[in-house]
Amino acid sequence: MSLFSSLYQKTLQWAQHPKAPWYLGGISFAESSFFPIPPDVMLMPMALAKPQQAFRYAWITTLFSLLGGLLGYAIGYWLLDVIWPLIESLNYVDKFRQVEDFFAKYGVWIVFAAGFSPIPYKLFTISAGATGMALLPFIVASFVGRGARFFLVAWIMKIGGERYEDKIRQWIDWLGWLVVALIVMYLAVKLL
Repeated sequence: MSLFSSLYQKTLQWAQHPKAPWYLGGISFAESSFFPIPPDVMLMPMALAKPQQAFRYAWITTLFSLLGGLLGYAIGYWLLDVIWPLIESLNYVDKFRQVEDFFAKYGVWIVFAAGFSPIPYKLFTISAGATGMALLPFIVASFVGRGARFFLVAWIMKIGGERYEDKIRQWIDWLGWLVVALIVMYLAVKLL
C-alpha cells in the first residue's frame, strides 16, 4: 500500500540531486512534443525541496517546455504524413480533427489554454504545426500559457508546500490509488 509514498520520497531525493535542473529541463522539453509525463511531477518536489530556487526552476521548465513545443510544431509541420499511421493506430484521428476544429474556432487562444491546462500539450503543439498556425503567435501563447502554469505551481510550492508536506505524505498513497482507480474506470467506460 505504500507504493506512492516510496515514489514520493524518491522524487524528493531526485529533486535534490545536483543535476536535477538538467533532468527538469529534459522532461519539460520531451513532454511538450512526445513524452507522456508532465514536468510538474519534478517541478513540485524541486520547488518544495529548495523553495528559494522555485522561480528559477519555473523558468527552466517554461523555457525547455517552449523549446519542446517548437519541436512538436516542427513534427506537425513537416512530419504529419510520417506520424499519421501512428495517430490512426492509436485511434486519435477524431481527437486530432477535434483539435483542428479548436484551432479554426479559437486560434491562438487554444494554444494558451492548452499550455496552462493539464490536457496533453503535445497534441496542440503538433496540431499547431500541422494546421500551419503562424509561428510567432504560437511561441507567445506557449510561453505565456506554460509560464503561467509553471510559475503558479512554483509559487504554490514556495509559499505553502512546506506547510502541507506532512499532509501530502499522509495522503499520498490514498491519492495515488484514487488516481489509478479513476484511470481504470475511465478506460473501462471507454472500452465498453
